Amino acid sequence: MTRPCPGPRAVTSKPGWKAPPGATDCHMHIFGPYERYPLSPGRGYTPPEASVAMYRDMLSTIGLERTVVVQPSIYGTDNAVTLDAVEALGRDRARAVLVVDDGFDLPSLRAMGARGACGVRFNAVSGNGTPLEQLEALGEKLAALGWHLQLYAHAEEMVALEQVLARLPCPVVIDHMGGVKAAEGGVASPGFQAMIRLLEKGAWAKLCGYRSSAGAPYADVAGMARAMIAAAPDRCVWGTDWPHPSLHSPEEVPDDGVLLDALGQWAPREDQRQAILVANPARLYGF
Repeated sequence: MTRPCPGPRAVTSKPGWKAPPGATDCHMHIFGPYERYPLSPGRGYTPPEASVAMYRDMLSTIGLERTVVVQPSIYGTDNAVTLDAVEALGRDRARAVLVVDDGFDLPSLRAMGARGACGVRFNAVSGNGTPLEQLEALGEKLAALGWHLQLYAHAEEMVALEQVLARLPCPVVIDHMGGVKAAEGGVASPGFQAMIRLLEKGAWAKLCGYRSSAGAPYADVAGMARAMIAAAPDRCVWGTDWPHPSLHSPEEVPDDGVLLDALGQWAPREDQRQAILVANPARLYGF
């Protein structure tokens, strides 16, 4: 039996600064409605429904305009909910990152690309997706499509996979600050240093830091975020991870306004914010 988890906060605070026009939430998920999009039996958790309408309300509050819908592990390789969310949000302002395996051929991937897909996610943390053994073979397919590969892994896996990731022929996007925890070494940890080396060689990274932190206002991950921005100022993007799945209690669920305020601390200059929220996502996702 899968464990339940809390849904998003009912109220989102307004950030203390205004994001630039075209700012992008590069990481979020849609759950349900479950009568239309039934959950995968192989999932590891069961979240409440989190609709496009709920997400739009949150995005309007924090003042962002564009979105990247990431396929969640609770749906396995059935990407219907993610692709339909892109359609609902608008193809001019939304893109999709899918979960597929080696059963998907190039024509089927191209068909999903026509609906807004531009990348594939490997989730080595939540499971119920693509085996890591398929990483290199899928990387070849993605290179042929001009797509990127997004990896969510534990910090120790970043070390083990560093050489494999460095030689992939497609762009690599490292999720959730490489899975590194601030309380477990942070910037000095082997996993973080492996990620920095990959960034210096051309990889991208998502500044989704709350899972690396002990909690709001996320000051303990500021050093990590700034080191990532310094290593790859033109290849860092940011995302809310709304509706913040797989947490254990409502008290753990972040306020997305506070998350954006944390980014404002990590990237205090206007040119940094413009790059992270607008220019970098436009290049990576094709906005």
